[in-house]
Amino acid sequence: MDRRGLVIVHTGDGKGKTTAALGLAIRAFGAGLKVLILQFIKGRKLSGELVALKTLGIEVKQCGLGFVTEENFAEQLKAAREAIDLARAEISSGAWDLIILDEINYAVKFGLVDASEVLSLLEVRPPTLHLVFTGRDALPELIDAADLVTEMKLVKHPFRQGVTAQAGIEF
Repeated sequence: MDRRGLVIVHTGDGKGKTTAALGLAIRAFGAGLKVLILQFIKGRKLSGELVALKTLGIEVKQCGLGFVTEENFAEQLKAAREAIDLARAEISSGAWDLIILDEINYAVKFGLVDASEVLSLLEVRPPTLHLVFTGRDALPELIDAADLVTEMKLVKHPFRQGVTAQAGIEF
């Protein structure tokens, strides 16, 4: 079977973009693919999925610093620049079958990464590499270039009823 790498985008205002990408990572890993997850915003916080992925042997690199604020924007900008450089190197390395760029769309939305830098990642992608982009507000050009786009739609969320984030569900 000839393998063709797919460009996949998980976007929208609903919950589940990262969760879907992590499920895909587990599926790919189980099928013998080499998987790398680069997290552009998340960082400095241990979550349930990180524990499970480490146990499985799936590599995750937290490149971000957590929530983006005015106070940490300069640090976030530096971290995002390093993350995009790392993503470019890993994508072009040929060492991986699947790379997930988690929350990269947020990095663009918050002005941490330029849209042209994200789109340029498609140009260095080997033809067999599956590449996943997550986060709200995906670039229209990225959506056009993608093979598979899923938009998560928010219908109802417990936060709106005052329920705080739940361990094992939200983190």
